[in-house]
Amino acid sequence: MSQYEKHVLGLSGGKDSAALAVYMRQHYPELDIDYFFTDTGKELPEVYEFLGKLEGFLGKPILRLNSNRGFDFWLKQYNNFLPSAQTRWCTRQLKLKPFEEWINPILDEGFTVYSYVAIRADEPYREGYNAKQKNLHVRLPFKEDGIDKPGVSEILESSGLGWPKYYEWRSRSGCTFCFYQQKIEWVRLQERHPESFEEAITYEKDALDHGSPFTWSQGESLTELIKPERVEQIKADYAKRLERIKAKKAKNPLRPDDSLIDIDDVYGQPKFCVACHK
Repeated sequence: MSQYEKHVLGLSGGKDSAALAVYMRQHYPELDIDYFFTDTGKELPEVYEFLGKLEGFLGKPILRLNSNRGFDFWLKQYNNFLPSAQTRWCTRQLKLKPFEEWINPILDEGFTVYSYVAIRADEPYREGYNAKQKNLHVRLPFKEDGIDKPGVSEILESSGLGWPKYYEWRSRSGCTFCFYQQKIEWVRLQERHPESFEEAITYEKDALDHGSPFTWSQGESLTELIKPERVEQIKADYAKRLERIKAKKAKNPLRPDDSLIDIDDVYGQPKFCVACHK
């Protein structure tokens, strides 16, 4: 490896990027990879717990990148309008900008930087960090080596890390109030982390008071979503959808994967941000 090369791998706290870190350590031990996590300050506690376990496996610290300004500052800069799938200012300011501020001086010194991104072989590369500098190269080892979703699960299980605990009730890492969450995930956030749910309600009410056209969850406010009758409706709808997808899923005795059904799979609407959820 050239002394003017640098290898970096961003961790979101999600299963795919964690599996990629494990995979690179096991299959490319000659690469001195810098692992980094861009901390928004609004992450689930389970994310930090999992990153600690991952550091132990990798045998080296995970660099924490922090925005100079937090979510509350940027919310005011955007006139108290909540981020949304149409205006993802949170990703821009809290994920991509800190990475650029860290990596750009390295690039300016003349280093060639290879950034490893956890896009699997069974999903399209639709977005992510698109390199603007000629000496920053994005690599997709899982796509190149044919690693799919069951393959990611096998990597994590065989390493002893397992899956992050939040996958028991949620299908994504990222901020507690991520707008990509499905409605059942909002319900479960209220059940698991009520203080985070109340914080999301506060942000939403303030945004609506300032004329924001967006609520966190499409079509209804969190105050409406958490009404007992609505919660029961959401849970019943999710249960029916889950049974339908289980019935349709082909069984493979050599590769059982019932546990790999994500909440997004249940709703048939995969929604994720590469910088936050991979």
